[in-house]
Amino acid sequence: MLRRVGRALVRVRTPMELARRLREQLADSVGADAVVVFSALPDGGLKLTGHAGLGRGPAARWRRDPPGDGSPVAEVVHTREPLWLESAAGSEGRPARPGDPPGPWGSHAWLPIGTGGGPAAALGVLRGPRAPFAPRTRELLRSVARLCSGPLGSFDARPLPFEDVSLPTVRAVLDALPEAVLALAPLRSVSGLVEDYRIEAASPAVVGLTGLSGRSLVGVRLLESFPALADEHTWEGLRHTLATGEPYEGEPMAYPSPDGDAAELPTFSVRARRLGDGLMVTWSRYEIAERQEQRLSDVQRLGNLGWTNWNLLTGEVNWSPQVFRIFGRSSADGPVPYGDLPGLVVAEDRPVLRRAVDVLAAEGRAFDVPFRIRTAGGVRHLRAVAEAVTDPQGTPVEAHGFVQDLTAQRSAELALVESERMMLTQHGMLRAERSLASRLQQALLPLPHEPVRPGGLRVDVAYLPAQSGIQVGGDWFSAIELPDGDALCVVGDVAGHGIDAVATMAQLRFTAKGMVITGSSLTGALSRLNALLLHTGEPRATATMVLARYDPRERRLVWAQAGHPPPLLLRDGEARFLKRPTGMLLGAVENPPFQEAECLLEPGDRILLYTDGLIERPSEGIDAGLQRLARAATGHDEQPGSASLGPLLAEMLRGERRDDVCVLDIRVMPGEEPKA
Repeated sequence: MLRRVGRALVRVRTPMELARRLREQLADSVGADAVVVFSALPDGGLKLTGHAGLGRGPAARWRRDPPGDGSPVAEVVHTREPLWLESAAGSEGRPARPGDPPGPWGSHAWLPIGTGGGPAAALGVLRGPRAPFAPRTRELLRSVARLCSGPLGSFDARPLPFEDVSLPTVRAVLDALPEAVLALAPLRSVSGLVEDYRIEAASPAVVGLTGLSGRSLVGVRLLESFPALADEHTWEGLRHTLATGEPYEGEPMAYPSPDGDAAELPTFSVRARRLGDGLMVTWSRYEIAERQEQRLSDVQRLGNLGWTNWNLLTGEVNWSPQVFRIFGRSSADGPVPYGDLPGLVVAEDRPVLRRAVDVLAAEGRAFDVPFRIRTAGGVRHLRAVAEAVTDPQGTPVEAHGFVQDLTAQRSAELALVESERMMLTQHGMLRAERSLASRLQQALLPLPHEPVRPGGLRVDVAYLPAQSGIQVGGDWFSAIELPDGDALCVVGDVAGHGIDAVATMAQLRFTAKGMVITGSSLTGALSRLNALLLHTGEPRATATMVLARYDPRERRLVWAQAGHPPPLLLRDGEARFLKRPTGMLLGAVENPPFQEAECLLEPGDRILLYTDGLIERPSEGIDAGLQRLARAATGHDEQPGSASLGPLLAEMLRGERRDDVCVLDIRVMPGEEPKA
């Protein structure tokens, strides 16, 4: 048991903490309901420095009237011998003694605590039941008292927190002060953080929530009597002052008083200064008039406005401090008379303000006028509002109102107007660019009004621009018959939109056709087009495409691709995508590899070449889009006609289109035989 008590007392730092730990440890083994610690003062008096379980009222009374001569505590401190009082005062032959503990304590024990060369102290263990202390209990309590000598001695030996100023001097000074002042010593955790403060001295004006005031607060923890000071800003301010020595002055804060009206909490302003290793904390109360003045000042500051008053009979003018700040004028120069106020205004706004001031002075008509002034910080946008006070005959004798700085608001409004103007200008430029790009696209990529028939094939073409945005895209196609009778079908997609995309599209469309017509292979054409994109144009463009060449004599389709979705073959009601040969996006790297693939077609076969706008949706991957196309094409494998692509496109392009769509529907017509 004694070992456990010793471990509990290792880290105690105050007599209050010592009493709490002892009560926790002795509650079961000894039956202790309360534990108190009295320290002997140098002048021979006693002071309650620690207690636990005693109750707020008894503790307050014992602080105000500590035990004196003839009390059990004084006897124990004087004789250094334990005192066992095992029956209630006034019962069974034990009369009440001066300094008996207040309250219904059936038995209590007092034991001396040796503190080295310092003054002695007494430990009190109070129990509610009236019962004797057994021999083993008495021996345990003696040992506990000896254990307390070490911690209590270290408490008394602690250095004063006020350098060369002694505590009696500090207390004597605070006793004479009419203001609320506290001297505090920090209580730190093992890690060095300030957990609380111990009140070392207090002026009579200081009253805690417990009702204690003045010197009766000495030894009490700060947060026990003033919990509102645990507010984050106040607590951090005290910590900063203690660490750096910089003075702290907090914002006004509401703080309840023990006898105050809960409906109207008094407001205080807390200030702190460092004194040695401790703090001197003061606070002053705002009276009702002061609080109203503070609120008026806050309103002016938050609204960036100030009040003005003009005596029309004497010409006297008064400004609040905020008006001087608004006008950028020193208060030492005094306010500007109302009649001279228009002289501070920019020339364009001066006539309106002059007329408003004259009419108010002559007729008493109120005004609300915006105007601008020039200050060292630039032009400010202000607003003046004023109304007149008249005498019984209706003659204006006084004017009062306010001036408000609207510079920030007006600047935001002007910035918004400028932003809207720029947006309209940009929108117009983009519309003009789209119109130009659209005309250029129509000129470079005319859509056929009926199917084309290169090399014996039937090719239906569909081109649909995106529904979102105002930029045209770079999708394109070609379906021509080559000089040797073969058919060339091409679909491509240039990255981006607008004039640049249309220009790149034109380069690729005409260059690809020219290369194949002059005898270039499909892979050779792709390699040259890749070099074209790499070494011409700023910024660098990229594109995808499919080149397909059909030999009607053998019904053989040879094709190559550059990063483009694969063609879809429909045959006998089934759909499958042709396996893509090697090919990379054009304009991405130097000398990419390209390969060709071939497929023998049969009468009735249908090949779809398309751009990615047909299969892409924001909510799905590319594979899901390809599967969707295969299902839709199988379900709409109708006979060719003027609107053969209509049902397929309607199913694939539900909702908003974010990209252009280009589709070539290539059919090998039934009944045609290969040419010899």
